[in-house]
Amino acid sequence: MTAFRRLALPAGLIMWSMFAIPAPAQIAVSANDGKQLRPGEAPSTRVPDMIATIDMRRYPPKTLATIEVPASLVGPPTTVAVAHDGRLALVSAAQRLNAAGEIEPNGVLSVIDLRDPAAPRIVHTLETVPGPGGIAINRAGTLALVASPGDHSILVYAIAAGRLAPAGRLQLPDRTRPTDVTFAPDGRSALVTGQGSNRLIRLTVAGSALTVADARIMPGRQPWGVTFSRDGRYAYNSNLGGNLPAAGEPAPAPGTPRPGTVSATDLATGAVTSVEVGLTPEHVALSPDGRWLAVVVANGSALAETAPGYHPYGLLQVYRVDGVSLTRVAEAHSGGWCQGAVFSDDGRTLLLQCSLDKAIEVFRFDGKTLAQDMAATLRFPGRPGAMATASSR
Repeated sequence: MTAFRRLALPAGLIMWSMFAIPAPAQIAVSANDGKQLRPGEAPSTRVPDMIATIDMRRYPPKTLATIEVPASLVGPPTTVAVAHDGRLALVSAAQRLNAAGEIEPNGVLSVIDLRDPAAPRIVHTLETVPGPGGIAINRAGTLALVASPGDHSILVYAIAAGRLAPAGRLQLPDRTRPTDVTFAPDGRSALVTGQGSNRLIRLTVAGSALTVADARIMPGRQPWGVTFSRDGRYAYNSNLGGNLPAAGEPAPAPGTPRPGTVSATDLATGAVTSVEVGLTPEHVALSPDGRWLAVVVANGSALAETAPGYHPYGLLQVYRVDGVSLTRVAEAHSGGWCQGAVFSDDGRTLLLQCSLDKAIEVFRFDGKTLAQDMAATLRFPGRPGAMATASSR
C-alpha cells in the first residue's frame, strides 16, 4: 500500500484555494433582464436586473448566487464575458428604466468579482456608450473590447486590479453596425461582426491599439455573433439574414421569413462555408475542446402566434467541427426566445437560456444526441439574455 503524507496548509491558503481558483470554466455567469415584458404582462411584474452564478462542476448544475447588476436582453448573448482565470466577469447593459417607467437606451459596464462564485460582488461600474454590444476579454486578462453598434466603433478598456479604464477606440465606417467582437487565442488579433455591412472584420491588436487588417470577408446577411476556433485559424459566426443573394437573385418579399445561417471561415484563405439552421440564430458556442459547436435558433418562438414563421419552440443544435466543415449531429426542441448557451468542461452538459420562460434549460450531450433534463431546469424572476464561462471564447 502506498503511503501518502498529509500536508498542513494555513487556513487562509485553504480558503483561497477553495474560492479563488474555482475550476474557472465550470462557473457560468448569466445576465438576467428584469425589465423586458411580453404582451399581457403588467409593469408591476418587473424585477431588478441581476446576474446569477451557476456551478457546473457537478451534475445537475446549481445556482450559487444572484446579485443585482444592470443587464439587458437586447443585443447578442455575448454581453457577458468571463476572464480566462475565472476571477472576474464583465457585464454590459444597453437599456434602463427611466423615471417614467419607460425603457430607454443606456450604457453601463459592471466588473464582477468571481473569486468566490457563491458570493459575487460588483467591484466597479463605468458608464459607456448607449447600447453596447458583445464584450471580449483577452487571455491575459489585461484588455477588454466592447462592440458599439450605435456609433460604429470598438471600445478598448484596460483591466487592472478589478477596474476598467478607457484605453482607446477604433472608428469603423458608417453603417458597419458592429454587434460582437472576440479576441483570437493569441490576443494579437480580433474579429468583429459588422451586422450592417454583412462583413467579418479582422483587427490587429498591438497593446491597446486596434487597426483593421481585413474587411473583405462576407459570410452572410446580418452577421450577429462570432467565435474563433481554439487554434485561431477559423471563425464561426451566425447570420440572422441567412445567405447573401446570388447575382441576379430577386430580393425576398417584405415580411418573408428567411432562414438564418452559420458560417465557418478559413481566416488564412478567406474560404467560407455556410449551413442553414433556421429562423434567427441567436448564438454560436464552441465546446472547450473545440470539437462541437452549439447553435441557438429562436425558430420564430418570439413572434406573435399569427406571424409567418412562428413556432411554439426554439431549437438547440450541435455541429461537429472540422475546419470549415460543419456537420449537424444533434437537434432538440427548446423553450421560446432562447439566447445564450455554454458547454461544461467535458462537453457533456449544455446550459441554454430561454427568456420567454425565464429559465435556463439543461441538456445532456453524448456526441450523438441531445436530451433535455426537465428536472434540472433553473428558473429566475428575470429573463436570461447573455451568458459566458471562462472558456466560452
